[in-house]
Amino acid sequence: MSPDEARRRPPTAQQFVLGELRRAITTGRLRPGTPIRQDALAEELQVSRVPLREALKTLEGEGLVTYKAHKGYCVATLSLDDLREVYRIRELLEEEAVRRAVDRLTDADLDRLEAAQDEVERAAAAGDVLAMATANRLFHMTVFECAGMPRLARLIRTLWDTTDAYRSMYYGDAGNRERVIKEHRATLDALRRRAADEAVATLDVHRAHAVAELESLLGHAS
Repeated sequence: MSPDEARRRPPTAQQFVLGELRRAITTGRLRPGTPIRQDALAEELQVSRVPLREALKTLEGEGLVTYKAHKGYCVATLSLDDLREVYRIRELLEEEAVRRAVDRLTDADLDRLEAAQDEVERAAAAGDVLAMATANRLFHMTVFECAGMPRLARLIRTLWDTTDAYRSMYYGDAGNRERVIKEHRATLDALRRRAADEAVATLDVHRAHAVAELESLLGHAS
């Protein structure tokens, strides 16, 4: 285990393994469709098979990995239709969350969004896909949580979980990272002005760009 792993290791082995697996999936080290070799992974992370199995069950429940008898676990894959469905449902739910949030945003909330966006931009400049994905998620979830509808926020998070494995494919391109920054800035500007229609429209374009890019990538991969 590296010194970095030791510093960030959570209190339990299962939490540690869960975090490392999420990190590997989000950064693209474990790409969609990749088999998860439990013996090798347990040795790499210096844990027993028990916390590894529990972590995989958690990720299966989140839709990040799938299990097949006699084949074991692999990183979940999405078809183009799956991807379009997830993003369409997100569009519907996130519009409601954004409109609700606009009426409730405080200056403190906007400061938190600005701080998250600063992290997005720092990570983008460094080409750090994991840090950018983490900060990007924080930016968006901060907006959704301001809606004051925790069940809605949980549904949206679940949908985001299903596409985590594909985020590195999008953020791996410098042009996409630059586009994300511009779209976030436009969203933040609309939110500061409490311009709900504009914020919704900007985020619709934001999602559409991601879908178009991922459709192209998945189309070439099929």
